[in-house]
Amino acid sequence: MSNTVVRKGHPKALWILFMTEMWERFGYYLMVGIFFLYLIDPRKHGGKGFDATIASDVVGSYIALVYLTPFIGGLIADRILGYRKAIILGGSLMACGYFGLAMSGDMAMYISLGLIIVGNGFFKPNISTLLGNIYNAEDLKPKKDVAYNIFYMGINIGAFFCNFVAAYLRNYYGWGYAFAAAGFGMILALIIFISMMKHVKEGDVVKPVQKEDMSLGLMFLYVFVPAIITGAIGWNMTKWLGHPIFATITNDAFFFACIPIIIFYLGLYFKASHEDKRGLGALLSFFAVSIVFWVIYNQNSTALTIWADQYTNRHMPVAAVKYTKPFGMLQVTTSDSMTVTKVDKHFVAVLDAKGNTQEVKGVDPYLLNLPKDQWPKAGEKENLVSPELYQSANPIYIVILTPLIIGLFGFFKRKGKEINTPMKIAFGMIIAGLSSLTMYFAVKSTDIYVDKTSMIWLLSTYGIFSIGELLISPIGLSMVSKLAPARLTALMMGGWFLINSMAGKISGMMGSLWDKFEDKGNYFLILFFSALASAAIMFVMVKWLSAVVKEKTGSN
Repeated sequence: MSNTVVRKGHPKALWILFMTEMWERFGYYLMVGIFFLYLIDPRKHGGKGFDATIASDVVGSYIALVYLTPFIGGLIADRILGYRKAIILGGSLMACGYFGLAMSGDMAMYISLGLIIVGNGFFKPNISTLLGNIYNAEDLKPKKDVAYNIFYMGINIGAFFCNFVAAYLRNYYGWGYAFAAAGFGMILALIIFISMMKHVKEGDVVKPVQKEDMSLGLMFLYVFVPAIITGAIGWNMTKWLGHPIFATITNDAFFFACIPIIIFYLGLYFKASHEDKRGLGALLSFFAVSIVFWVIYNQNSTALTIWADQYTNRHMPVAAVKYTKPFGMLQVTTSDSMTVTKVDKHFVAVLDAKGNTQEVKGVDPYLLNLPKDQWPKAGEKENLVSPELYQSANPIYIVILTPLIIGLFGFFKRKGKEINTPMKIAFGMIIAGLSSLTMYFAVKSTDIYVDKTSMIWLLSTYGIFSIGELLISPIGLSMVSKLAPARLTALMMGGWFLINSMAGKISGMMGSLWDKFEDKGNYFLILFFSALASAAIMFVMVKWLSAVVKEKTGSN
């Protein structure tokens, strides 16, 4: 292998997959960026009118399921469909789901979410696997990590500008137009992929089933049926115990349903041949440690969205706002004769002109921790940055930092001090934890129940986290491609997304408990110390993981 001539440049397939994933992620992040806000928006404004606890549970469940189905989609692509057909099927279902969200009615919403969840299961693991298979060619293997970093940059370009489209459409025209834009993004991704599909066909190989592999029929019997049964048991735990184990009924059902799937992945390891066992063992160990990273990552859809919406100073001076409508308008529903006496969660207690205490509901949450003298008067417009725009900070940091990180690693390699993949991941864990520590200091920077915090805290948190993300997420995709047995690559890619699924549910569970944290700083300290613990475990495993990676690939 050392005598192999490394191909100059990257194949056309990388750029096709780059563009396909960019537009698919445009749709996904547009939808997930506004979904929580849509759920808590009052019905009179076109939203669902859920409270924050229910909204966090729904968002957490959606993220959990959207990353759980790649386990199934990867398996079917590995054994039956092949990767290109799976990607087209998945993308088509997702497009239908996004357009469905543009319709009114709860039933339309839940059916649409189901289509997106199933569609993502076919799309997400298989486009990553297709890229990995193409870079398994001997003359491309040394470029695999860089290829995944470039691919990951495409994801973040889509994730960056989708929030501006979402903010403009939902404020000018309504929620439905924003969700429809996600559908158009997915259609554009399909057009690009289908029209240039011939350039990626070399990576689309259905692997033969080995004697140690479980058939689809047995897998349904031993994995899916038990998952349904254990999920039903979890759903009924509240009835039997009098309270849920993991905060809500849906959390209990999800985590119980995951038990047979986790057992299945452990079974892959224990039944594997000696040749496959080391690679699978290294991957599963990495998966287990990385779950904390994904919990922090998914805070952007729950806790950080709440923070941007209610605790961050989003006010823009009129002179600084060229277009005011996209930033939204607030209208005070109380009269000037009322005096605020209490601010608590989702209501304001006031004294009327006669001194009687009243509770005024429906006040925009942004106003709840502002002194009454800073509220706009009845009918007065308030120019605010839409909270979803802050989610564009993370992807733009990724786009800017990716070439810098790649250049830094290249510099160390040329100096003979190359940082191996497991060490990068360990450092990434620490940096992700520091982003949560930054939010702890944001909480302590002022009395958040009577004043807003500077947007610098939120932007700094996203910036710090983005560095950690670059050391873990794209490299994680590369690790799966390097260490998984060829016939199980998409299935193990599904395992990588299963970890994200569980983390998404944990993130939603934490978000549903947000109001129970009197000191919000403790919320972020839990994440910080969890990240440090994960980093410590990763450092312990670095030597072993590095040896396995080198054994499997001949590189670090």
